[in-house]
Order: sequence, then structure tokens, then C-alpha cells
Amino acid sequence: MTAADETTSRGGTDDPDLLVLRKGTHGIPIEQYAGALRDRLPDRTVKLARTPGTEREAIEDARFVTGMVLDEELLEAATNLEVFACAYAGTGHLPLDRLEEREVTVTNASGVHGPNIGEHVLGSILYFTRRFNVAERRQRRREWRHYQAHELQGSTVTVVGLGAIGQAVCERLEPFGVDTIGVRYSPEKGGPTDEVVGFDEEPFHDALARTDYLVLACPLTDVTRGLIDHDAMTTLDPEAVIVNVARGPVIDTDALVDALRSNWIRGAALDVTDPEPLPEDHPLWNLGNVQITPHNAGHTPKYYERLADIVAQNVRRFDTEGSDADLENQVTL
Repeated sequence: MTAADETTSRGGTDDPDLLVLRKGTHGIPIEQYAGALRDRLPDRTVKLARTPGTEREAIEDARFVTGMVLDEELLEAATNLEVFACAYAGTGHLPLDRLEEREVTVTNASGVHGPNIGEHVLGSILYFTRRFNVAERRQRRREWRHYQAHELQGSTVTVVGLGAIGQAVCERLEPFGVDTIGVRYSPEKGGPTDEVVGFDEEPFHDALARTDYLVLACPLTDVTRGLIDHDAMTTLDPEAVIVNVARGPVIDTDALVDALRSNWIRGAALDVTDPEPLPEDHPLWNLGNVQITPHNAGHTPKYYERLADIVAQNVRRFDTEGSDADLENQVTL
């Protein structure tokens, strides 16, 4: 189906079983997402709205909608909306209060990012373990001079957040012979780590004091905003490295800059920053012990395929059970 063909590829009806909104992600055309959904729902009508006008018109009668964003203006036009399948893992950008008032069920893309972000985290850890940042500088200078490196084996890795991403990180760390500490809201639930603690200050700081690599893979909440502050960074060992694939504000940026400049910690791998995008004149760009990627850990060519698996299954459940359906990745509003 071409971008100009905004009706359906199957079914021939004006009221689709599933409406796909026009915004894509990671530079991958949204047509690929619509195509993946059609492959999984050959007996359903899937409509892709490729213009603002088509979105406003099509959403009026749509009951099940999926997309990256849904602003309040478009929501007001969605008079029959019952399910919004957010194509991001995070839903903080959505008008959640209004969706709750409208009794719209919201799902997210949790689990889609596990393999790729898990690999990104492992790569970031190995980058600092083997000190590839030093190797890069010496290669640019054409300087053949040995340097000391580290071993990951025997290290302690603390993973904050044991959702799909945190679990994927732990699975990929298992062959490396590390000790793992997990941090979650309900430590009594356990997890895939050798030890699990909560966010209470004493056990959390005790974990930080034993940490060589700190992986942040948690949602941004009132509890986690500014979690890694001045106290946290002075509690970490000076050889510790922070890897942030969560959200920028989980770290106090000013405290991080101070810690990196003062050698309170060895380094940081930042896929997210606060502010974001990171301004061109920000000091983090010029620190030799920082690896920055532009919120890129979530990129995978399989993003739409994994997401379509979840959404297509939920469409079928919704068709069968209606508003009583227990949908995968349903968000508590």
C-alpha cells in the first residue's frame, strides 16, 4: 500500500477494526508497522491515516487505535475510542487523566525493547571495561601506546528497574560471571538478580557502595526522579560506571558533571540526558569519560514486528471479549 492509499488494504469498509496513526519512530516508515499488523490480521480491516485530516476524520468512529502519540485535540475527536495501543513503552506523554475519564483502555510497548536495549547496555559496559574510549583517542592520534584495562568478570552490576529491559540486561550479563543486584519497588517479589533491594535509602545506598556498574532501566516517577544525586555518586566507588537507558531526569545532571570532573566515578554511558536533546554547549559533550548516544538504544529494525505481535493479539482479544478483555501490556491509569 502506498502513502496515498489511506483507506484499507483489506475489507473495503470505512470503519476499520484498527486505526494506525501517522507518526513513526526511529526513522522507520509507519507503513511498515501497518503492514506488519495486516500480516497478522488478514481477516481484519487495518487503516493507516497518513495526514492530519485523515486522522481527525478516521478517529471519529474508531474503537481501537494505535500510534506513538495521541494529543488531547485528537482525543476529543475520538468519540467511540475504547482502546489506545501506545507504540512506545512509556506513556507519560499521553493525556492519561483524560483517557481515564473517557474510560479508554491504554496499552504500551513494554517488552519490545528488551533485546536491543539489553545489547546496548552490555556494549556500554564493555566499552568502559576494556576502555575503548582510550583506544579511540589514541587511534585518532595514530598513537601506538598500551593502556591498562579492566575485566568484567567478578564485578558487581546493579540494575535499577527489573521490567522487561532490566530482565533482558540481566540475561545478557549471566555468561560474564558477574554478581548482580536488582532494585525494584517490591523487592519481596525477587527477580533475576543475585540480590534484590528496594528504594529505601539505606539498602539502596548499601547496594551503590558495592557497585561497579550501575544500570538505570527504570521508569521516571516521583521516586526515581533525581535518584542518582550527589549523595548517590559520592557513595559509588570511584571506579564505578553509570549506564543510563531510563530517562535523563533519573540522574541529577549537575551532580553528574561534578562527579565526572572530580573523578568521583570512572565514567558514564548516557543514552538519555537532562535536558534532551543535549545542547551543543553542554559540558557533557567534552568530557573524555562520557559516552553519549542520542536516545538510540531503543532502535531496532524489528521494532514494528515485535509491537505488531502484541497489538494484533490484543485486537483479537478485544473483538472476542470487548471491554472486559484482559489485554497484554495494559497500563494502570
